[in-house]
This record gives sequence, structure tokens and C-alpha cells, in this order.
Amino acid sequence: MNNINVQVQGRNNAGGKETDIHPFRIEIPQAELDDLQNRLARTRWPDELPGVGWSYGTPMSVVKEMAEYWLNDYNWNEYEEKFNKYPQFITEIDGTNIHFLHVRSEEPNAMPLILTHGWPSSFAEFIDMIDLLTDPRKHGADAADAFHVVIPSVPGYTFSGPTRDTGWNSRRIAGAWATLMNRLGYERYAAHGGDGGSLITRALGMVDPDHVVGVHVLQLFSFPSGDPTEMTDLSEEEMRRLQILSNFSEKAGFSAIQSTRPQTLSYALTDSPAGQLAWNELLMGMGISNLLTRDQILTQVMMYWLTRTAGSSARQYYEDAHPHAQHVVSNAPTGIAVFANDFQSIRRFAERDNTNILQWSEYERGGHFAAMEVPDILTEDLRKFFRQFR
Repeated sequence: MNNINVQVQGRNNAGGKETDIHPFRIEIPQAELDDLQNRLARTRWPDELPGVGWSYGTPMSVVKEMAEYWLNDYNWNEYEEKFNKYPQFITEIDGTNIHFLHVRSEEPNAMPLILTHGWPSSFAEFIDMIDLLTDPRKHGADAADAFHVVIPSVPGYTFSGPTRDTGWNSRRIAGAWATLMNRLGYERYAAHGGDGGSLITRALGMVDPDHVVGVHVLQLFSFPSGDPTEMTDLSEEEMRRLQILSNFSEKAGFSAIQSTRPQTLSYALTDSPAGQLAWNELLMGMGISNLLTRDQILTQVMMYWLTRTAGSSARQYYEDAHPHAQHVVSNAPTGIAVFANDFQSIRRFAERDNTNILQWSEYERGGHFAAMEVPDILTEDLRKFFRQFR
């Protein structure tokens, strides 16, 4: 990790073991924040075609408005203080650093729950759910639904720092999560994830079935196999969902590039904060409104900028695509929450690839980043799903 960006408290590099867990605290030097301000103020803006909206990518009007707010109004120190209120740690697993939050509930029968973010997000995606999950009694819910919460930063992302070798695909990350939960002393635990975190969480249910009680995701990425018989009796609603997938695929240039040339991309994003902001267009909805605030968006962008992990986080896309992942059917107990402004999982294909779907919820509010947009709704869906395993 880059010592300019983070400070690890209590680490003993000389005598520490690979299995050691060390306290961690985010402490960004003021010089780094000053450098960011200077770069934002000196942004070189490109030209733009008139009247094309989002069709060519993130509009300059959107990026300029966000960059101006970032420069003049956004306060990183407020969020650094907020994150540091929760216990953070770092440990080494399979040759890479894993940063994570570990917040234990005061309820004696709380269930351990590991929450996994995707791209372009971070552990901060779940920050507004921690108290809801660990202390339901305080929020008018049943104390029996309490969780101990573990929120890791995915290898290559933000405060986990860059990975040191190749091969960190979703399945390998899932193996690291199994090691982490074992290292924390949890024999039985629940798992949730969204976006790339959905892929990791689904894989976790398969690599550690003796300890994972169930997996809960925001997306089940199951697509038509190419068999014409699968398409003969699709309903109008299923066709609508396929069209949403098609529309998204036309805009997902970030996926194509990160799956093929993540290193080439990394130079521009590490050098230009405006470039990093524009590249994280998924947070801004890609032309579809979401419920994220400017501060929520910029806090996620800051995570990548301050840790210089734009390139290393993109490697997950490359690793999952090289070689192409073998199709594996999951038998893990599975729950899914589908939100209106998100990828729309199609149940017949999901059930083909996941044989034990026990809960399928659909919501009219919220989108791809439901943990930030509607934390109360997602929390209740998690409580409902994992209640059956307590």
C-alpha cells in the first residue's frame, strides 16, 4: 500500500505473522487533499458534441457540476471521521492485504454477516446500514434480527491496496472471504453482495458451503444460453427485462475496457480526478436517475483517487474474463432483492443456474446501489431472508 495515503496503527512488520490482524485507521495527509484541489482547479476539459446527452458517455455538464462541488463544497474529513468511528483492521490473506470493518452487535445471538461491494464502490456503500444491522432494537426492530457485520474492501480496491499477483477473480476472492471469516472465529455466517459483490457472494456459497448459511444478492447474472428453446415462450415482462440488459450492454464501455486493458486505463484515472469522476459514471446513473447524493458519489470516487487503485480494481473484470469462467450451478440457499432502477434478473434463467432460491423480492424504489439509496428497505429484506437460518 502507499504510505502517503493510509496509516496502519499497531503493525509490526518485523515480527508479524501472515495470520495477524492489525488495527487500521484512515488518515489522509493534508498534502494529498491539497494536491487534489490543485488538480481539480486545473482540469483540462474536452470538447463535446451538442445535443447528444448521455449517448456518447458522461456529459460534460454533469462532470463539471460535480467537479465544481467537489472543489468548493465537498468535505472529505467529515467522511474520514465517520468511517474511523467503526473498528477497522487489515490482515494478509493469500498474499494480499485485506482491509475490513468488523462491527460486533451487543445482542448475544447476533448472526455474522459479510457484506461485499462491487465496482465502482467500496466498503462505504454499507456505512448507513451498519447500525440498522447491528442494533435493530434501537431502530424499532426485533433484537433477534441482529447481525455482527464484516465489510471487507475487495482485493485491489481502495484500502486493501493493489493486488500483487494475477488471478484474483471472484472465486479466489470468495476463498479469501472464507479464510477471513474463519480467522475471525465465525463457524456459521451469512453473506450479501451487490454488483461484483453479487458474483463474489454467490461464489462464496459454493466454496464454503459448510459454513455459509445462505447468500443474498442484488443481482443473479443469469443470461440466455443460446438454446433457441429458452426463448420460445418468454413473457412480455421477461422480454422487457432482456431489453434493459441489452440497453445497458450498449452503454457498458467500462466493462469492455476493464475486461481487456485495465493497465492502459489506469494511467489516465490515476492522474486526473475529473477523469476518475467521469469514469465512475455508473454511480451517476448513466442517464437514469438514482437516489444517490453528490456526497455519496464523490465519497466513492475519493476512495479510488486517494488510494490510486483505479487500475488495480479494474483487474477483477479482467480476471473474471480470462479465462472465461466455467458455468457452475449453485445449490446454496439464495435470496435476491431486485430494485426497479437496476439490472433486472430474469427468474427462469436464475433458477436454471441457482437451484435453491428461497426468497425473491422486487421493489419499486432503489437501484444498483440499494445499500446507499434505500438502506432501510435492503436491511429489512436481509432480516427477512436470514431469519429462517437462525
